[in-house]
Amino acid sequence: MEDVARVAGVSHQTVSRVLNNHPNVSSKTRERVEQAITELGYRRNTAARSLVTRRSQTIGVLGSEMAQYGPSHTLLGVQQAARDAGYFVSVAGLREVTPETIKDAIAHFMDQGVDGIVVTVPHPGTFDVLRDITVPVPLVAVGSVGDEHLGGATVDQQEGARLAVQHLLDLGHKQIGHLSGPVDWIDAAARIDGWREALAEAGLEPATLIEGDWSAGCGYREGLKIAADRCVTALFVANDQMALGVLRAFNETGVQVPQDISVVGFDDQPESAYFIPPLTTVAQDFEELGQRCISLLLDRLENGDTVSAATVPPRLVVRSTTAPPLTA
Repeated sequence: MEDVARVAGVSHQTVSRVLNNHPNVSSKTRERVEQAITELGYRRNTAARSLVTRRSQTIGVLGSEMAQYGPSHTLLGVQQAARDAGYFVSVAGLREVTPETIKDAIAHFMDQGVDGIVVTVPHPGTFDVLRDITVPVPLVAVGSVGDEHLGGATVDQQEGARLAVQHLLDLGHKQIGHLSGPVDWIDAAARIDGWREALAEAGLEPATLIEGDWSAGCGYREGLKIAADRCVTALFVANDQMALGVLRAFNETGVQVPQDISVVGFDDQPESAYFIPPLTTVAQDFEELGQRCISLLLDRLENGDTVSAATVPPRLVVRSTTAPPLTA
């Protein structure tokens, strides 16, 4: 840093401010320092810095079910937000979610000296395990409502389900089924609750509820059954992958979407706009979710902030798979 300061013609403290993105540095000075850093090939000694600051500039991320769209994109959002804040990310993925595997992973992060931990394990028992562990760094759990022991950041899944169902109700549908995700997932359970609440508020009884497994294959199999008995005029599907399978099943059996049955998905995967027909769905902002996770964690780390939760609102994206029912 002294070499960089000499070449740039500034003080050691100014170089430190530039490296730490301090706002009180003029653009011209910042440019001179950055040019000197490039010329000299300077790289910050993170080990030495950790000894001084007692920070590793590393955040641990504990996750599971990473093959699924939601968890994988939550991880990407957290990684990007952490990098933007100047932190590295250490990821531990669980093949099996048990109290023992969660505790082992947390202990592993403590051995690494991480500054905080974000947990993206979508099963409700995880929160109870985390509350029973004494951890000397901030914890933020995706899907948790948060409390004084455990920070929480989440997309409002119930509100997303209500948006989907209310859209169908506004079109005139009264028999709205739901193909859910696995009920031992936090998000799937919340979407079921939102579906039921929206129907109850409209004075309607819940129609068909089918538990799925998030896969397009499951959507295809259940879509064939729904096509055979025509028990609903609209179907709220808990993710876009299952909705893709449903659309194929309907196409093969001559069920026209949206003329015969309307379909709404959840996630707004990039491919959803190119399904046939393009899928009406509920969008989750995973980039914003990642930013909320990191902001909450850093607030607790820097200030002992007592704010326990952050919620990201979902958004309905209307395309071509929904229309009024023929009998409306």
